[in-house]
Amino acid sequence: MISTVTTATVATLTTLAGSIALVGICTLLVLLVQKELALSSRGHFARALGQVLRIGIVPLLIAFALIVAMRVAEALK
Repeated sequence: MISTVTTATVATLTTLAGSIALVGICTLLVLLVQKELALSSRGHFARALGQVLRIGIVPLLIAFALIVAMRVAEALK
């Protein structure tokens, strides 16, 4: 019984972690595109928005680097 619960829990967490990683990567992509569009505009508000988007981009870049590092380490095992 315990091994069944443990196996099911591990499978669920693995699937959930993959989904969260995908959502994070897609969010990072959207924020990077939005920042480029905002910085290419001439308006003051658009430029300020481009600077504010950095607040969300930096943590997502760190998370992306960790995801890539974990996948590479998993592949090298």
